[in-house]
Amino acid sequence: MSMRNNKETIKAWAMFDWSNSAYNLVITSTIFPAYYTIITTTEEFGDKVVFMGRTFTNTALSNYALSVAYLIMALLLPVLSSIADFRGNKKIFMKVFTYIGSISCAGLFFFKLETLELGIICFTLAAIGYIGGVMFNNSYLPEIATIDQQDRVSAKGFAYGYIGSVLLQIICFVFVLKPELFGITDASLPARLSFLLVGIWWIGFAQIPFRKLPAGSPNYDKITKSTVKNGFQELLKVWNQLKSMALLKRFLFAFFFYSMGVQTIMLVAAGFGEKVLKLGTSKLIAIILIIQLVAIIGALIMSFFAKRYGNIQVIIVVLTIWIGVCVAAYYIQNETQFYVIAAVVGLVMGGIQSISRSTYSKFLPENTPDTASFFSFYDVTEKIAIVIGLFSFAYIEEFTGSMRNSAISLAGFFICGLLILFSIFFIKSKKTDSLRSV
Repeated sequence: MSMRNNKETIKAWAMFDWSNSAYNLVITSTIFPAYYTIITTTEEFGDKVVFMGRTFTNTALSNYALSVAYLIMALLLPVLSSIADFRGNKKIFMKVFTYIGSISCAGLFFFKLETLELGIICFTLAAIGYIGGVMFNNSYLPEIATIDQQDRVSAKGFAYGYIGSVLLQIICFVFVLKPELFGITDASLPARLSFLLVGIWWIGFAQIPFRKLPAGSPNYDKITKSTVKNGFQELLKVWNQLKSMALLKRFLFAFFFYSMGVQTIMLVAAGFGEKVLKLGTSKLIAIILIIQLVAIIGALIMSFFAKRYGNIQVIIVVLTIWIGVCVAAYYIQNETQFYVIAAVVGLVMGGIQSISRSTYSKFLPENTPDTASFFSFYDVTEKIAIVIGLFSFAYIEEFTGSMRNSAISLAGFFICGLLILFSIFFIKSKKTDSLRSV
């Protein structure tokens, strides 16, 4: 029996976004960045911290840690996806990464300034768990939805993610703003309790997709050196196939460049607001909640316009808006301006992720059996882009002493992606019949 377009299966798949998006919101976007910036900024050393015997700018250190996580996964994913294809057990990998990520989030409960090394290690491992789980979850999309339904299903996943993460964020919000209601006197405890709750939420709700998603056809043959090597051979195979798929190849180049900007902005926004504007935890949480709520609408709107006008046209418009966001971030001076920029980011954030994922899925050949390998290529492309984006953002901040310079530099990545997409649009306009779906 085909699992495609099955309502229960699609809902279970979307619940994976519901479970792990709490990590994205609390750990990368709101409470952790604010908590981290506050406890690592001292009167004696300012924004400098010592990690493993070396001195770093505090926010640059966390961005370097994230870039290391993404680099590790960019190297591991080809091997793991090859093993998953060979063994037919990608759900097991989803589980392993989910447990790594959720337990690491729970471990952040013990993070204080005196345990900086532990905090950074747990922060890095949580990112690794999140990245791996998302990759294997993404690879299910062509299996559970037909090509005409993939935009809708992809958007549903992001919508579930935003709703689930906002619900947990509100619970954490109560701890952070009203600790006295719970008899909490330790100023660091509300934030650390939030990290613990993320771990529990993540691992708890992930049991739904673990039960419902197809397990595949496990192959219990022994893993050999050639199986591991095959992961990179599969990437090479995908790359060779791309040579005869000119538009998909161009789209991946565009995706590579604009992902440097999109993902970096999403990962550094809270730290930027805390460090540049001194907004404080409560205001950052309120702003990110606005972003999440607007993003739900944004993902659905993008899906509607993509269906009506085409994915490429919609992404072109969205990238133009992202360039404006980078320029605005450089000149931002007050809280009100940050609220406006946050609302704009929210509108285009979920949309570009959802449409990018479904555009790639639409370009894939029909009934592709090794979807994990194709999505491994997609994810490796994105992860390398994030490594470059985060590293350049952190380096420019340390070199120039200002996060504003880092922010405006991201506009260059968006411009490169935009130019490539324009070339796709012009080719696409000459081949309307064969490219109507994108």
